[in-house]
Order: sequence, then C-alpha cells, then structure tokens
Amino acid sequence: MHHVVLFGPPGAGKGTQGDRLAASLGIVHIATGDMLRKAVAEQTELGMKAKACMDAGKFVPDDVVIGMIEESITAPAAANGFLLDGFPRNVAQAESLDAMLHQHGLDLDHVVFLDASEDLIVERLCGRLLCRACGFGFHRHYSPPREAGLCDRCGGELYQRADDNKEVIVQRLHVYQEQTAPLLDYYSHQAAYRRVDADGGVDEVYDRLVLAIQDSD
Repeated sequence: MHHVVLFGPPGAGKGTQGDRLAASLGIVHIATGDMLRKAVAEQTELGMKAKACMDAGKFVPDDVVIGMIEESITAPAAANGFLLDGFPRNVAQAESLDAMLHQHGLDLDHVVFLDASEDLIVERLCGRLLCRACGFGFHRHYSPPREAGLCDRCGGELYQRADDNKEVIVQRLHVYQEQTAPLLDYYSHQAAYRRVDADGGVDEVYDRLVLAIQDSD
C-alpha cells in the first residue's frame, strides 16, 4: 500500500507524473482541482459548499477540501492507497492533512517534491492546452493532440487558460515560492521526503520519480 503526496510549482508535471505513477502503483490519483469539480458536478454537500465559495470569488476553505479528501481516501477505490496532487499547498493544510490521516490510522509513505526551473515551467505552461469537456491536458510541443484543437480522448474543444501567459505565470511562481518555502521546511525533515529534479523529458522525470519512491520504501 502506498500513500503519496506529490507537490511542486505549477508546471512541474504533477498531473502527468501523478497519473502515470498512480497507475503503476495501482492506487487512486486524487487531484485537488478534479476532486472539487467532481464534487460540484455531483452536487454533494461539500461540493455545494465549495461552489458557493467559488461563485463568490473566494478560496474554498481548508476544512471543506480536507473533508473531500477524507471522503476520497476512505472510499473503496482508495483501498490500495492514494496519491495526492495539488494538496497540501501550505503548512496549515499539511498539519490538517496529518491530523485527518492520523484519525484513520494512516501515514504518508512518500512525500515527493517535483522541483523544476522557472524557465522550463514558463515554457511548459505557455504551451499547455486543456479540454473543455473532460479536462485532459495536452501540450503544443511535447504532447500535441492528433487533430489540432480537439481532444484525443473525447473530441472536446481544446483551449488555453487565461493565466497561462508568461507575465501571469511568473507572478504565480512568485506567490508559490512564498507559500511553499515553509511547506518544504515542514516536509524536508521527514523520512518520507524526497526531492526529484523535474527538468527534463516526461520519461526521464518519471524514472527519477520511481527511483525516489523505491528509495523511500
């Protein structure tokens, strides 16, 4: 059984590598954004609380997100383990996650920081394309769709997020660095923590990630 946290700056490859690693380990991949959208679409109690915050332009409170994560990791699909992608983002969230896991008699086996350079992150995010229908991601250069503008999976329209431009990305990275420095300090002293160099091709980074997981087993 594996309980994994995968974190890092936007564009570090958490979604791509998280999908691949979770499939390899036979565990559920819990991406915070996807989880929120699913809960809203299914109109769960927590989903409706999240929707009210998002509709008002506010951040979804940590207790609501933790509640959704708790539902996800205690579901039958997570019986073999889970990989959290996009959470926690700060020390307060990490402490809440630890407390919640403790209540269920669980621990984190692997905490992996994907560390990518700013230049590479900007290049990756500026070329990112997302499907409006299913949310699957492509890249203009690294993983283009078979047919321009259309999703390989569902045929939906591809688009580029408004904040995936260089000026906004650089600002997002600065905010991330401010928030994540204490989180790195929180995790880096723990035995489960590993840093993975996320600069390089998808396969190259994945090989490093697998070695990091094996090293902390």
